[in-house]
Amino acid sequence: MKEYKIVGEHLTKQYKNRKVVNDVSMHVVNGEIYGLVGPNGAGKSTMLKMLLNLTKPDMGEFTIDGVSVQKNGYQTLRKVGAIIENPYFYEQLTGRENLELHCEYMGYPNLEEIDKVLGLVSLKNIDGKHVSQYSIGMKQRLAIARAILTRPEILILDEPINGLDPDGIIEIRRLIQELNKEHGITVIISSHILSEMELLADTVGIMKDGNMIQEISMKDIHEQNAAYIEIETDNAEKAGYILNEILQIKQFRVISDGIIQVFDLSKSGKEISSALMKYGIGVESIQKKQNSLEEFFFKTTRRSLA
Repeated sequence: MKEYKIVGEHLTKQYKNRKVVNDVSMHVVNGEIYGLVGPNGAGKSTMLKMLLNLTKPDMGEFTIDGVSVQKNGYQTLRKVGAIIENPYFYEQLTGRENLELHCEYMGYPNLEEIDKVLGLVSLKNIDGKHVSQYSIGMKQRLAIARAILTRPEILILDEPINGLDPDGIIEIRRLIQELNKEHGITVIISSHILSEMELLADTVGIMKDGNMIQEISMKDIHEQNAAYIEIETDNAEKAGYILNEILQIKQFRVISDGIIQVFDLSKSGKEISSALMKYGIGVESIQKKQNSLEEFFFKTTRRSLA
């Protein structure tokens, strides 16, 4: 039996004549990383703002540990650290000074925690550096330090890797995984970068046009989507004929002029490659793959609109 830390039921939010969130329910398992995925404008940020009681839903409610956020915001949100949209700091102060001000604002007396969180986000040895001198990645890490400073049970991150370079993305990914696995923090991340969510999330909620299309675990996505062989060739039409007539492979799909996906694995990649080359078809690459979150997302959202 799954233990849900956060539950959203039948949430709706309308601005003027447009429903940006339309009767959406959401279920976050305690101790997991939950990825709220979808294109820009899908309603992800609005969902998180309603969870944080920054925006009032027109209908529905969120609960944390069974307690309504909308009715008991102070009680529930003491358990939460969050970064929504761009993090802002006092640029002429150091990271430590910004965190000290945050402790004062929050009425949190344990200043010794500042050293711990700065060490956790690898910012401990830059005490003399003003935030104005920080890179985008350093500011994101400082924002996470501020969000976890008061030891929350839940961390909410809205598009945390936007604008980061590849090294910064890897740093933030490792930090989120450490906070989740080693410190037991339940994490919700919204993102339109599906490849990154595939590496991080235990469960994803797929949103499009204000609707929750599906909630599904990454384990189920991989189990439902069997492996296949992808061939890059110089003549997809002729290759398709060879697959069908010579190799008697019926389950394949031509993706583009040069890409074919083969779902019948009765023949190995080596056998397929040899047969194609025997009939004069150039094979640029052939490899075994498994459907990704990106492919599942596009199949699911297309199906929902059909």
